[in-house]
Amino acid sequence: MTHKNLLIAQSGGPSPVINSSLRGVVETANQFPDRIGASYAGWHGIEGVLGEELLDLSAQDRQEISLLRNTPAAGAIGTCRYKVKGAFAEDFERIVAVLKAHNIGYFLYNGGNDSMDTANKLARLAGERGLDLVAVGVPKTIDNDVGDSAFKLIDHTPGYGSVARYWSHLVQNAEEENRGAYPSDPVLVLQAMGRKIGFIPAAARLADPERRMPLLIFLAEARLSLAEMADLVNATVKQHGRAVVVVSEGCDVGDLGIYKDAFGHAEFGASEATVQQVMVNYLNKHKLPARGAARGQNYGADQRDTAIYASTVDLDEAFRVGQKAVLMAVAGESGFMSTILRDEGPIYSVRYDKAPLMDVANSERCFPTSWISADKTDVTDNFVNYARPLIGEDWPSVPMLDGRQRFARLAPKFAAKKLPAYVPQGYRK
Repeated sequence: MTHKNLLIAQSGGPSPVINSSLRGVVETANQFPDRIGASYAGWHGIEGVLGEELLDLSAQDRQEISLLRNTPAAGAIGTCRYKVKGAFAEDFERIVAVLKAHNIGYFLYNGGNDSMDTANKLARLAGERGLDLVAVGVPKTIDNDVGDSAFKLIDHTPGYGSVARYWSHLVQNAEEENRGAYPSDPVLVLQAMGRKIGFIPAAARLADPERRMPLLIFLAEARLSLAEMADLVNATVKQHGRAVVVVSEGCDVGDLGIYKDAFGHAEFGASEATVQQVMVNYLNKHKLPARGAARGQNYGADQRDTAIYASTVDLDEAFRVGQKAVLMAVAGESGFMSTILRDEGPIYSVRYDKAPLMDVANSERCFPTSWISADKTDVTDNFVNYARPLIGEDWPSVPMLDGRQRFARLAPKFAAKKLPAYVPQGYRK
């Protein structure tokens, strides 16, 4: 019997737990020597597949694979923001050629909405061509926007719990700063990632579930204007003498000169201005009802590439969805994404299941409007009850060596190339 090989790739923004899923895939694949031959990773996602750059995961030291658990971001096998569009027929033909050349029978794609779309297209293409290929999705996004608003396809995505934990701790520390420095700096504006989906800024409330801080949370979904937000900040300053403000990067405060990536998603970190900058300037220009000035801070890549803030719950669940994806693959369950579903009841527990890729592909879960407070400056207790279990109870155990974090370092061992060089369609002039 000729064993089929496994190929995993990932795309989009990384997360603190993305490599925990990768570890789950590699270690579980190793448990099926009678079904799976070698395991490969597309170097920098689907771009690596198109370029036939396949990192040999089977040739890696077991210790380095184990260290993936606490290695954040995408440095281990790389990621990309290249989208294989429906019109890119040559790209799909190239992917099929690479899969055939390297005897790939299992293709796993770790990513968000657009990645699930690519996995779905490959699953359908394999079926049309009679190709012996099982295509499976592995969920990943810090935005928590994969799936449906009823939380039936997936309860939450790996990556979100860690970023929620990051924000809960960040706001606690910012509160200490503001409480001590407010005679000169009464307003502190913190910008959160999340484009137009508010799950990340909403997590700020986990820092203060009893609502004792003068904390304002502005989600893009609340659709407040800059002037309206400024009035609410000033009202809080009048009442408390200070305010800690968490604002979504997707709030509409006018033209920011927004840059967009290959998926068509706004890249606020690369844009000409930020919501935080605009809000701070506006507050200071129109004068606060207190001495001193507003100041602000943007938080970008740090929240998705910081190992020490990873949630232990998130790490474990990311590992399990990677395991589940391999189990689905060897069972021949093509066209599905491994998923996390929450059990009912007061004690938090989850189960791992599958969701059809066609239902997940290019989906976009919105933040429930019922979780936004009536005055549009906060989130409700229902959100707190949903998000609180995801951040865990303790710090992750990050290995250290000579005072530095010890991350996984995979050896640059690649499968030998068998095909001519190829330039992806999206990069041709």
